[in-house]
Amino acid sequence: MAFDIDMIKKVYAQMAERVDKAREITGKPLTLSEKILYSHLWDGNPDKAFQRGKDYVDFAPDRIACQDATAQMALLQFMQAGKKTVAVPTTVHCDHLIQAKQGAVPDLKRANETSNEVFDFLESVSNKYGIGFWKPGAGIIHQVVLENYAFPGGMMIGTDSHTVNAGGLGMVAIGVGGADAVDVMAGMPWELKFPKLIGVKLTGELNGWTASKDVILKVAGILTVKGGTGAIVEYFGPGAKNLSCTGKGTICNMGAEIGATTSTFGYDDAMERFLRATDRADIADEANKIRPYLTGDDEVYADPEKYFDQVIEIDLNTLRPHLNGPFTPDLATPIGELGEKARKNDWPLKVDWGLIGSCTNSSYEDLTRAASIAQQAIDKKLKPKSDFGINPGSEQIRFTAERDGLLDVFENLGATIFTNACGPCIGQWDRSDRKGDEKNTIVHSFNRNFSKRADGNPNTHAFVGSPEMVAAIAISGRLDFDPMNDTLLNEDGQEVKLDIPVGLELPPKGFEVDDNGYLAPKEDGSSVEVKVATDSERLELLEPFVPIKDSELQGVKLLIKAFGKCTTDHISMAGPWLRYRGHLDNISNNTLIGAINAFNKKTNFVKNQFTGEYGGVPDVQREYKAKEIKTIVVGDHNYGEGSSREHAAMQPRFLGVAAVLVKSFARIHETNLKKQGMLGLTFANEADYDLIQEDDTFNFVDIADFAENTPLTIEIVHKDGNKDTIKVNHTYNDAQIRWYREGSALNLIKKQNA
Repeated sequence: MAFDIDMIKKVYAQMAERVDKAREITGKPLTLSEKILYSHLWDGNPDKAFQRGKDYVDFAPDRIACQDATAQMALLQFMQAGKKTVAVPTTVHCDHLIQAKQGAVPDLKRANETSNEVFDFLESVSNKYGIGFWKPGAGIIHQVVLENYAFPGGMMIGTDSHTVNAGGLGMVAIGVGGADAVDVMAGMPWELKFPKLIGVKLTGELNGWTASKDVILKVAGILTVKGGTGAIVEYFGPGAKNLSCTGKGTICNMGAEIGATTSTFGYDDAMERFLRATDRADIADEANKIRPYLTGDDEVYADPEKYFDQVIEIDLNTLRPHLNGPFTPDLATPIGELGEKARKNDWPLKVDWGLIGSCTNSSYEDLTRAASIAQQAIDKKLKPKSDFGINPGSEQIRFTAERDGLLDVFENLGATIFTNACGPCIGQWDRSDRKGDEKNTIVHSFNRNFSKRADGNPNTHAFVGSPEMVAAIAISGRLDFDPMNDTLLNEDGQEVKLDIPVGLELPPKGFEVDDNGYLAPKEDGSSVEVKVATDSERLELLEPFVPIKDSELQGVKLLIKAFGKCTTDHISMAGPWLRYRGHLDNISNNTLIGAINAFNKKTNFVKNQFTGEYGGVPDVQREYKAKEIKTIVVGDHNYGEGSSREHAAMQPRFLGVAAVLVKSFARIHETNLKKQGMLGLTFANEADYDLIQEDDTFNFVDIADFAENTPLTIEIVHKDGNKDTIKVNHTYNDAQIRWYREGSALNLIKKQNA
């Protein structure tokens, strides 16, 4: 029996009417993405056609999912909204605060001891406000959602950028900041600029060593980390129908790495099989009744160039296995070409670790394909040259994999089975074999491979591949190993070749689990007390942000001019800093410590304009705050790419940064800045980035006239007295300008509720 089946039936009951109306209004056939968007309008039936990439639209998502690291701040904000319960089905999943070190049992025990205060807080808040709670060890949020909550044709938002994983079951699932989630929890509409549409036509069928992962690795190479910004990527074609549901999820999941709003597939037989296998036959039965409405119209897929803003075609028959990296998930290289590229770039060829799992590649099918390679290594007497780590996606998968002997295969090969949690994928990895900044290489099936991401070492060269390819390369111990053509020397001195991996889409004996880790909330949580200790270093109740006055935007100082890639990891690191995600003051001590200062190419080393001395970014910023001086951050392209963590906006705001001025933004981060009452601005002329000097002061000349579709003027005063006046653009509409004027979107919600 599915969760929230009555809600799903309601969505399906109104979908046909709304989609038919949208077809009538737009005067054309519709993509799947458009069907879901138009059927989830806040106002109900559509009455106008929206312009892609231009119109801001209010939507009514069906549900919300939060992971423990971001849920803390989201729920601390929701507690201020003045509501007794959440307005839509919401869940919290504890998967980020479990460090991978020794193995599942000791690691989970240690996490429950060190983070019990946070877990108790999340459980009590969930109980009070009607939120479903998934205990530590229950699984990785996106795999748990795919197995329990995702449904074809639905719309959900989640406080993690990889919420998009649910597109594997035909949803429009979008990663957002916590403030966006709070809006929906409080019964408010959720605003999104109507996305552009990128169509990816898949033909043929995967074969040999090629996996679903290679589809998105190829797409990432084509579109780059910002090529999907502002767009939904919709996969279709005969090749799409040949992919498993979890394979589709893998592809959608890593769409976050190309900046896409989300990715999705039309409902098909593979999705139906997965629904029935995960005890949701009731959803499959309902979906089958409106099947044509849960995929794009035939005319769209027959002539995609007419209906999508961009079309990419990939032949799965000829697609080659890839490894992407290092340091960016869009540097795509086919296996067989990597050795030459590695030698040319002086990337270490020796592979120290192979890591399998994460929200993108931890399904039963993933484990079976990797286990088939591991079993071959045992049978062919190959001793792995690299260490192995495995993170199952959920307790249901772990239990089933253990029952079916898959975990034994990995353990017989010497692998460590970590907790059903994110672990190394988000920097939660106590890596025993490395200290300092030694140059080294790892391969993993995760989605991100930014500098310092997995282990905190800036010189760890991380490469992203499919689980089976990670297994093969880890066994060989070499980055330049090509399992399709190369041989390995076994313990008997014989040359052996690995055979093509094989896997099972679903467990033949069905899924099984003793305790899936779910706790339902009380029907009436009004008596539940949420406790936050006043001396806690992990949790802190929030104080509303004070609106930034126009007068404070004169004499603004430069905090940092960031050079090159500046992700949310650079702005607010994860890893050991995750422990402070519920304490805004404490976590603000990591603000922008990973960003590279354009003037000295160092991290966490910026000039204090009052003293002339250099110090850490948070330390210098706290001095400016003490003097009641607002500051500005200047950045490069795709600023804020990566995680949805709103801390990357809240921390600068808390410390007194008033504006962020960049060449371009990643979507979620720009929205987060707006929600927290800051100015997110872009250079009208990108070359003006070069005008910014280390001792600059900024005057926002016409901030009093801040208005929709109207650029702002900034006067830059240099140390020598010379001045430059530049134009900057913004995407604020009238409602978002109100957020800014009120100090934050949450302040406006509280005012309206009062």
